[in-house]
Amino acid sequence: MTTVESDQLPLTALQVDADALPPSRTDTATFGMGCFWGPDARFGAMPGVVRTRVGYAGGTEPEPSYYALGDHTEVVQVEYDPETVAYEDLLDVFWANHDPFGGAHKRQYRGVVLAHDEAQRAAAEASAAALEDRTGQPVGTAIESLYSFTLAEDYHQKYELRSTPVLGDELEDVYGPALVDSTVAARLNGFVAGHGDADRRASLLAAVELTPAALSELERRL
Repeated sequence: MTTVESDQLPLTALQVDADALPPSRTDTATFGMGCFWGPDARFGAMPGVVRTRVGYAGGTEPEPSYYALGDHTEVVQVEYDPETVAYEDLLDVFWANHDPFGGAHKRQYRGVVLAHDEAQRAAAEASAAALEDRTGQPVGTAIESLYSFTLAEDYHQKYELRSTPVLGDELEDVYGPALVDSTVAARLNGFVAGHGDADRRASLLAAVELTPAALSELERRL
């Protein structure tokens, strides 16, 4: 763990989250990119992203769940600081991390942009057109409006982090159900999956107090 001065001692994860940008000052994007575990981790480590969550959207049947998904798709919802990262930057990550030219075998794992407003829809359509121009291939990814979002079960939230022994258990004990909306958890979930650069990792570890056992397990995964 990076050494800090005595007047800058590490804080608990809850204290760090308390200083995160509140939802009233963030924008939200929703994407389907196959299984939602990977995108949750990838976006969670991205600069400007404040919170992530996974769930089900894009269908019409009420109350979807993992074992009764109906016509819904697994999606990641990304809450971000629009003064730090643009929606177009999130779209760049989206296009680069799923196959935009082929369709999924199952609706559950399809690629889809679920726009929250007309500005997001226009940006997504423009970026899809630009991708077609660059590649000469038709984009098969759907661009639709978001009408509803159902939060996935707890065991799907921050899956990479929950799958990391000791560290995941420690943070689950700290947060309980609130783990899903933790900025710290979003970052660590991305880091243990191999995302994020060394400086960002060091900065977070300098700010957050973890037990030696949890820190050791984190460093093993990095």
